[in-house]
Amino acid sequence: MKDLKFTLALAMTPPESVLPLARAAEAAGWDSVAFPDSVFYPEEVSADYPFTSDGSRFWADDSPFVDPLVGLPAVGAVTERLGLYTNVLKTPLREPLLVAKSVGSIAAMFPGRVGIGVGLSWIPEEFEWLGQEMRTRGKRLDEQIEIMRKVMSGGYVEYHGDQYEFGRLRMEPHPPPEHPVPVYVGGHSDAGIRRAARLGDGWIGAQVSPDDLRELVGRIRSALDEAGRSGDPFEIKATPMVPATVDDMAGLAEIGLTDVITIPWFFSGGDPGDPQHQLDSIEWFADTVIRPLREKDVAR
Repeated sequence: MKDLKFTLALAMTPPESVLPLARAAEAAGWDSVAFPDSVFYPEEVSADYPFTSDGSRFWADDSPFVDPLVGLPAVGAVTERLGLYTNVLKTPLREPLLVAKSVGSIAAMFPGRVGIGVGLSWIPEEFEWLGQEMRTRGKRLDEQIEIMRKVMSGGYVEYHGDQYEFGRLRMEPHPPPEHPVPVYVGGHSDAGIRRAARLGDGWIGAQVSPDDLRELVGRIRSALDEAGRSGDPFEIKATPMVPATVDDMAGLAEIGLTDVITIPWFFSGGDPGDPQHQLDSIEWFADTVIRPLREKDVAR
């Protein structure tokens, strides 16, 4: 349980609330904040959302999604220690050198605090309207992870892959070598889990029950074994669908979860859209779960 971390998800958060909520999370002892990625909302989509039973989107068309690469440095500038990562950035919608430029600059400004969660988009219209190919998104994400690691490590690098190719270049600023940017790979599919095991410093999932988590952790550990990485440090991050209690969170840690990603104002009663309730719920969750769990760890 000592390693169980808590991340405040800033999904669908009005821009004027982002910084107050982040400051409150840091003051209450949360470990990180995470920003999801939604470039735009197509009025009609030609594919099903993979995480609802009927394939429909659960968020409204006017739900605000602050750009993750804007939100991360903004939060970093008004906090001192809070971790900052994306959950997840739809990297195949973007050119990897430009992503690396943004992430590397943020990580150089806030060393040791920045991570990048990466994943695939399920929306065909995003690829079409942003001029990217959907069919190759998995292969491109594999190479994007390799490219971002290379260019953010400093010095001259080059890359010659099936999807991307460039000659010798260097990108500055880059994160200090003692604080490389961890890459967390999203996806519940076998391909996503294998990608995380081969290329990632961790895995990010969506909403999971304890039974779901147990099954996913088993698959992740098997994939790590196959990749020859069973002894490597590896984070497992997800949004658990359990009550906000010390015992339930401790049970998740025993299964293998290392980072709870949650939005507490949806589970603490009150109006989830009320800014004061959102602030209060951050402290409520810390009082109910985070502090007691850590005190329990210390007592051991």
